[in-house]
Formats: sequence, C-alpha cells, structure tokens
Amino acid sequence: MTVTSVPSNTSACARDASRPRLAEFRGVLIINADDWGGWKRGTDAALACHERRRITSVSAMVFMEDSERAAVLAKAADIDVGLHVNFTTTFSGGNCPARLAEAQDRIRRFLKRSKYALIVYNPFLRESFRYVYQAQAEEFIRLYGRPPSHVDGHQHMHLSSNMLLDGIIPRGQKVRRSFSFWPGEKGLINLTYRRWVDRRISRRYVLTDYFFSLSQCVRHKRFERVLELAKAARVELMTHPGKADDYEFLMSDSCFTQLRALQIGTYAMLLPQSGPRGFFAE
Repeated sequence: MTVTSVPSNTSACARDASRPRLAEFRGVLIINADDWGGWKRGTDAALACHERRRITSVSAMVFMEDSERAAVLAKAADIDVGLHVNFTTTFSGGNCPARLAEAQDRIRRFLKRSKYALIVYNPFLRESFRYVYQAQAEEFIRLYGRPPSHVDGHQHMHLSSNMLLDGIIPRGQKVRRSFSFWPGEKGLINLTYRRWVDRRISRRYVLTDYFFSLSQCVRHKRFERVLELAKAARVELMTHPGKADDYEFLMSDSCFTQLRALQIGTYAMLLPQSGPRGFFAE
C-alpha cells in the first residue's frame, strides 16, 4: 500500500448505521480525540464532545494524572478507547514504577534531542522501547479491562524507527498511519519517508486510508475537502479538544450540520481491506 497524497476527486456515499463493520462501506470518518486521561481539562473536553457526538473515539494515556478517572468515565460512557503510547511526556501518575519512569526518561531525552530523532534507530534503547510500550499496554488492560481498540502515539512517536524496525506493536493491531497530504503540500523527501513508513506498517497492521489533523484542516480551510474524501474512503481525523480552537470548532452548529451527512465510525469497527485502495502514486 503506497501513501503519497490525496486524490482531488471522491465519489459520494454516506448512510447512517448503528454499529456496522466499516469494511462494508465505501467511506467512513473516525474522529479521534488524543490525550484522553493525560490531564483533567483535556479529558473533560473530550467527554463533552463525545456526549454531543462530535468525536467517535479517544486515545488514552496511562500512568498520567487523570488516567484512573478517565478510565472510569470511558466505561460509563461506552467510549471506544485506544492506547496513546507516550514516550515524550513525563509520566505524572502516582502509580508509575521508578524503573518505568527511568526507562521512559532515557527514551524521552533521545527523542527530544532533534526533530529528526524519530527516524534514527537507537540500538542502545531497543529494550527500553519494548519495555515502556509493554508496560503501557498492560496498564491499559488493567484500567479498561480489555485491549485497546487501536494504537497511536503521543506526538506520533509510535512511528519512530525503534518501534517500526523492531515490530514492537503486535501484528494485526489497528494502528494510526502517518499524515496524509494533498498534492504539492510536502516535498519529495518528506513524502518518500512517509511512503516507506506507511508501506511498512500496512504489512503488519490494519490502517485507515487517510489521516489528518483537525486543527490543520481548519487552519488551511480544508475541513470540507476531508469530509468529501470521507464519503469514499476510510479517514481518521485527529483532534485535541483540550485546545480551545479544536473544542470550539467541534461544538459549533456548522460542524454538527456537516457531520450529520456522513457515515461516522470508530476504530473498533474497522476491518482489514482486501488490497490497497484510496491512494495513488505521484
């Protein structure tokens, strides 16, 4: 599966269904709120959006100050929850083991050294990456009583080279892909690297067809284009309701009106597709 850019034209296909399997339909939009359980303000904002049907799923941080409360809220509200793997923000929960905090700190200092650090494989941190991921996966199951519906990463570090090359996330999991871009939006080197990432993870994991950030779409006036794309493809739209701009947009009447015309779904409903679709090579 090759990921380079977004086609300019999509055909319309949308209908309302209660809990369908997403592979049955041509298009679907997953609106996922990141940082669930990271801090109270962000959790509460995401919960309000979910209650108003402005988001469909969340990605939960563990070993953080609001992780325990967030798990209780998610179960009460029946929210689709994935694991938001955290390598770069210091664990703030009181139950974080000292060994785990030290291992995460080693990874954090490496990844924060440069914006290009995630593309560098560090053999000296090989076991640390595996241990820190596994500890978070186990803590998620303890809190939520089940495996995550999907896996993504805080600041997208689930796609760092150590994670990719060592195949740390179990095969067959539903995983967030790298960002999608419109033709001409990014340079050749950037797109080539992202093509390699998406090709690699598509061999092991279940992916959506496209992935965008809500804040970027709104800022660059591309929200309507993404919604049109979601009529014919499986699209994830990432949001951070704890940020005022995202929250205000999601809760607006215009956003609600636009979302009502689409098939909305969750990662829990996502099935593998038979062969690549939704992409084209530049």
